[in-house]
Amino acid sequence: MSSQTPKIMSRRAFAFGALATAGVTSACGNGVGNTNASTLDARVDATLNQMYSQYPSTIDLSNKAAGMLVMPLVTEAGFVFGGAFGRGALRIDDVTVDYYSAIKGNAGLQIGAQQYAHVLFFMTQDALANFRRSSGWAAGADLEYVISDEGNSITADSNTLTAPVIAAVFGQAGLRIGATVEGIKYTRIIP
Repeated sequence: MSSQTPKIMSRRAFAFGALATAGVTSACGNGVGNTNASTLDARVDATLNQMYSQYPSTIDLSNKAAGMLVMPLVTEAGFVFGGAFGRGALRIDDVTVDYYSAIKGNAGLQIGAQQYAHVLFFMTQDALANFRRSSGWAAGADLEYVISDEGNSITADSNTLTAPVIAAVFGQAGLRIGATVEGIKYTRIIP
């Protein structure tokens, strides 16, 4: 029995952590239970308006992008095991063409919760086509971020603009530091 106890305890700990994370993320108003496309579109519009007013340089960036994935609210929480969830829309030429969910899971020493918005700018047609063709696209470490280390401005320079996908993370609120989109998996949904 003693050889089985650690496995059972670790499975129980994992299950408890996963359920706790799901409860926290679903209770934070991130659209988990919302199946209304018009509500998602309104949130996307509000997020873009906030981004453009706080970071005017993103207007030029969006004009150069082949498409943008806008995630109005991602809730990330963790207590040993962590996760994140959100919903958003892919826009091409200012028109919503698809809806996506974002999900992230991780394990390790962590505690806290945060909410943030992010926008992925697909700067090439190839990057956009690869994203749309995939059954579940995962953000990798090769993303370029257009936020300074202080998190107070979004800028794009000539090096950033050559990246196929550029991420802007903003509107952070909560107790966890350093929100990134690395490791988030995006999946097309039907709202």
